[in-house]
Amino acid sequence: MMTCDAAIRVATPLGPITLLAHGEALVAARFDAAPVDLPDSPVCREAARQLQAWFAGRRQRFELPLAPQGTPFQQAVWAQLAALGPGETLSYAQLAGALGRPRAARAVGAAVARNPLAILIPCHRVLGAGGTLTGYAWGLERKRALLRREGVDAAA
Repeated sequence: MMTCDAAIRVATPLGPITLLAHGEALVAARFDAAPVDLPDSPVCREAARQLQAWFAGRRQRFELPLAPQGTPFQQAVWAQLAALGPGETLSYAQLAGALGRPRAARAVGAAVARNPLAILIPCHRVLGAGGTLTGYAWGLERKRALLRREGVDAAA
């Protein structure tokens, strides 16, 4: 169960994103418009500012304290994703190999799907074999748009 004590909703070209924080770190960023009855916080406001700058093309990377909650394996997968540069993509198999677990592509896919910090931990940069556009918790059209924003034209 995720613990959070602050939130803010950010309007983006791809729909509203709700940012959730616990203490001084973000714990979730999700595309949704569900009501959140929490106060905002300095980290939420800074994240909103950076996200808006990213969508406007004025920022390439995020400099925010992140504290996603997950298993040690999920944390390792998310750390690898966070290290990817803008426009840099890889496959689930490549990500598994980078973790030293070349046969764990499906487990990597499950961990990618559970990424609680959309865009901030760039799971949209993971493609299927051969660069094909594959699943994204927030919809393939959003994934395609995020990749295009970074200059990547993924195969359908």
